[in-house]
Amino acid sequence: MNVILVSNRFAKARSITLRGPHLLLAVLLASGLLLASAFAVQYAIVRFQPEALSAEMRDWLSSVQAEGKLKQQSYMREGLDTMAARLGRMQAQLLRLDALGARLAKLGGIKPQEFNFDAPPAQGGPYMPDQQDTSLESMNRQLSDLSVLLNDRNDKLLALETMLKQVRLDKKMISAVSPISEGWNSSNFGWRLDPFTGKNAMHEGVDFVVPEGTPIVAAASGIVVYAGYHEQYGNMLEVDHGHDIVTRYAHASRLLAKVGQIVRRGQEIAKVGSTGRSTGNHMHFEVRYRGVAQNPDRLLGSAAG
Repeated sequence: MNVILVSNRFAKARSITLRGPHLLLAVLLASGLLLASAFAVQYAIVRFQPEALSAEMRDWLSSVQAEGKLKQQSYMREGLDTMAARLGRMQAQLLRLDALGARLAKLGGIKPQEFNFDAPPAQGGPYMPDQQDTSLESMNRQLSDLSVLLNDRNDKLLALETMLKQVRLDKKMISAVSPISEGWNSSNFGWRLDPFTGKNAMHEGVDFVVPEGTPIVAAASGIVVYAGYHEQYGNMLEVDHGHDIVTRYAHASRLLAKVGQIVRRGQEIAKVGSTGRSTGNHMHFEVRYRGVAQNPDRLLGSAAG
């Protein structure tokens, strides 16, 4: 298609040739303008004269609005369910922290009425509302931050509880001697590679490597509360020293003390052997406070060596 332009501004007539791509572009532009005009007119009718819409159009718009409302409600329900689950976990964490705080107050000698974990803390101050609306995303973010803070406080309080228990244990510590007069330590208290599996495992005592038949003596005075064979410890003795402190002597070849017998510090109570879960002749020695294994070095001091 050729278009000839004639104007007084031009010295001569000009000719423009429109090919297929140009015509297609012109048709697309015209169609776009027509659709935009139609949408603008439709929006104006919906916005300012909804009664002018046909029944079919009103039904369609109502279904679209209802579908959007259902999606929004579903999104809100999912968000509320997530927040409810987080709040449940945080409430459980708070209960554990309350119980832990009560134990710490008792260990520290604080009177319950001076530091009551069951009552909420007193609060007050002038009302200064936030100018920004609280959104679901911001609440989720605050809950996540609070959950991290609770976990951190829980870890720190547990560490503090361990320290306070150790302080009480140190105060109640009894005078003791080494259960083996000679020999050397082949394995100390703490994490080590298990001699049978080769995997990292907790070793809850110390091992004294000495020949079979070497005398084992009571580290401190007390009452024998166990004397017999154990699948893991072999021939084993346990002596209760009071103050919730118990010492354990394992892998013996022979037990010399009986349950209920009162033994004195330094008294021979067994002979070294290699019974139970053992790779050779040695004596496994443990110290337990309220059933929890403690480092025997705290009881024996320089004597454990």
